[in-house]
Amino acid sequence: MNKRPLYFDYAATTPVDARVIQVMVDCLGVEGNFGNPASGSHVFGQEARQAVERAREQVAALVNADPEQIIWTSGATESNNLALKGVAQASGHSRGHVITSQIEHKAVLDTARFLEQSGFEVTYLAPDAKGLISTDAVSAALREDTLLVSLMLVNNELGTVNDIPAIGRRVREHGALFHVDAAQGAGKIAIDLREWAVDLMSFSAHKVYGPKGVGALYVGPRAQHRLQAQMHGGGHESGLRSGTLATHQIAGMGAAFAVASESFALELSHIKGLRQRLLESLIDVPGLHCNGCPDQRIPHTLSLTFDKGPFNSAALSAELAYSATSACNSASKAPSHVLLALGHDAEQASRTIRLSLGRFTREQDVDEAVKAIKAAITAPAPFWVVAES
Repeated sequence: MNKRPLYFDYAATTPVDARVIQVMVDCLGVEGNFGNPASGSHVFGQEARQAVERAREQVAALVNADPEQIIWTSGATESNNLALKGVAQASGHSRGHVITSQIEHKAVLDTARFLEQSGFEVTYLAPDAKGLISTDAVSAALREDTLLVSLMLVNNELGTVNDIPAIGRRVREHGALFHVDAAQGAGKIAIDLREWAVDLMSFSAHKVYGPKGVGALYVGPRAQHRLQAQMHGGGHESGLRSGTLATHQIAGMGAAFAVASESFALELSHIKGLRQRLLESLIDVPGLHCNGCPDQRIPHTLSLTFDKGPFNSAALSAELAYSATSACNSASKAPSHVLLALGHDAEQASRTIRLSLGRFTREQDVDEAVKAIKAAITAPAPFWVVAES
C-alpha cells in the first residue's frame, strides 16, 4: 500500500471524532433511534425529536444562543444562501443594497452575484493589507437602502479574524441586518451571540469534527420576521427550512459541538503550540512570507508564500495533504481570489500553500511537514511544471 501523506487540510474538512460517530450510529438501524422527528404520535418519532432538540441545545450552548434560534440546514452553504437570499427576498423590494467583501467564501460571493442579477446592488469591500475588513470600511459603505451586511468571522484561507463585535455594533446602529459566516470559527473562537450584535450566523458540522451534509443557521430576534424560506414543503424548522430532519447527522453535529465546548481551552493551547513549532522551524527559509495579520487570527490556519528559489509542489503533495487555495477554488484550478485581493499575482498565488492544523495533528507530524517543505523548496520542479509556469 502506498504511504498516505500527512493531513494538513483541516480547514477543508475534519475527520469525524470517534465520540461523534458513536452518537450517529445510535441513530441508525432497526435497534437505533431511527424514527422521523416529525412523527410525534409514537415513541419512535418522539425519541428522534428528543435527539434533535438535544443537539439544538448543544449547538446553541457553544455559541451562547437560545436553542430555538438554531435552524437546521444541510451545511454552511445552504445557511449562507438562506441568510442572503432570505433577507433580500423578504424585504419586499426588487432592489436594495447588500455589503460583503472580496475575500468571502464562494458560498457568499456566488449568492451575492445571484442577488445582483436579481436587481440588488452589492458592494464588495477590499481587505486591508493584513487581510481584515475594518469597521471603518463597513461604515463608509453603509447606505440608506442597505438591507444586509455579510462578512466571515474567520477567513478560510488566511485564518484572519474580523472584529465582528465592533462591526456588528456599527451595522445595528444603522438598522441593517448582520450575517456572519462562522464555518471556520466555531470551536476555535469563543462566540457569544447574546453579546454580539449579530442577527444571522452560519455553521457547518464537518469543520468541527462532525459529519458532512449538516449545518445550522442562527436566526436572532431582529431577523426572525425578515427572512424568507428558500425550501418549502411541510413548514419544518419554524417554517424556515422544510424537509425531514436527518436525526443521525443532526445528533452528530450536536455531539461535535459539545465535544468542541468541552475541549476548547485544551485544544486551542495544543494548536497554538503546534503553530509556534511549525513557524519557528521554518524561520530560516529564505523568502518565506506568512499571509494575513500575525495577531488577529486563529492559530489553526496558515497561508505561506515562498517568494524565492524553486518550489516543487508535486514533491510536497506526495508528503503532505494541503491546499494551494480554498476547497471552493480547487476544482476550477483558479488562483486564490483571497490572495489576489491581497495584491498577490498569479505566480505568487501558485507558490502559496495553506496548512491547517487540527485536533489529531501531532508534534511529529509538524516536524515531518517541515522536512517536506524544506525539501520541496530545494528540489527542482519537474520539467512539465517548469514548462507550464
